[in-house]
Amino acid sequence: MTHHQTLRKVSLSTLLISILFISIQFSCGGKKEGDSSRNASGALEGTISLSGAFALYPLANKWAEEFGKLHPDVRFNISAGGAGKGMADALGGAVDLGMVSRDIKDEEKTKGAWPIAVTKDAVIPTMSVINPVVTALKEKGLTKDEFRKIFITNELKTWGQAVESSSTDKINVYNRSDAAGAGATWAQYLGGKEQDEIKGLGVFGDPGLAEAVKKDPLGIGYNNIIYIYDLTSKAKYPGIDVVPIDVNGDNKITTDEQFYDDMNQLVAAIADGRYPSPPARELYFVSNGKPKNEAVTVFLKWVLTEGQKYVAETGYIQLSADRLTTESEKLK
Repeated sequence: MTHHQTLRKVSLSTLLISILFISIQFSCGGKKEGDSSRNASGALEGTISLSGAFALYPLANKWAEEFGKLHPDVRFNISAGGAGKGMADALGGAVDLGMVSRDIKDEEKTKGAWPIAVTKDAVIPTMSVINPVVTALKEKGLTKDEFRKIFITNELKTWGQAVESSSTDKINVYNRSDAAGAGATWAQYLGGKEQDEIKGLGVFGDPGLAEAVKKDPLGIGYNNIIYIYDLTSKAKYPGIDVVPIDVNGDNKITTDEQFYDDMNQLVAAIADGRYPSPPARELYFVSNGKPKNEAVTVFLKWVLTEGQKYVAETGYIQLSADRLTTESEKLK
């Protein structure tokens, strides 16, 4: 796999395969993994390894690609597997940086987790375009309480109950089977604390969950933006749709709540606060203590400065200038 692959228009199933089974490497380095130093000419060299959240995986690849153009003797190993894996790998010293798509827990900080916020995105409720009540859902939306009654308490069991119609079609709830920041964030939005409070069939990975919902007319799930919208066209991938959130609870999707038609509209709504937070959230790189590897430190400083120009084009939301300054101060 080349380092340009993440920029190609691919199906969700193809993306799932690439994420699960390929460790991405950018350029070549002559030193063993984990080494980092300057070579005889003073150029930065070494290896930076990352693992974790599917949510941050595409942007991490884009950053690695662009950073590699500036520092061709630095190599990246990047793999996805969920935020839980990223945190465990970082704390266990298996990688330099874990990719984590949820708030960092106090107990993780006690164990040495050292987070840097690098961007922002959101978890979005999803359904199939052939859902039997898709028209009613787009007109009415679902409130936070109605989502809670579907995902947490299972009080709403049919799509008819959800949209107040005569439909008796059962709601099939899908959840992530891996420890995911998206799951934790969605549970938090619904008033829970942990991903395992969400009921439903577990599916591995963000791409896998999107595929499951797309194929099931009665399914409902949740995904990160980049697994719903195509980065090239900004339109939703074929077969998948969004269940709009009725933020003000008036049982209809008003003009100020209608921002799901394309990715640019949604990103703008997250940036200006029309889409609630959570399920909008910050994404983090996490290391075990403050990084000592020079290549990692230089990379993180670049991510928070020059690297920010690649955030929007990759489907994410840039942090505020004040927030970026605060995070940069940690690296001094």
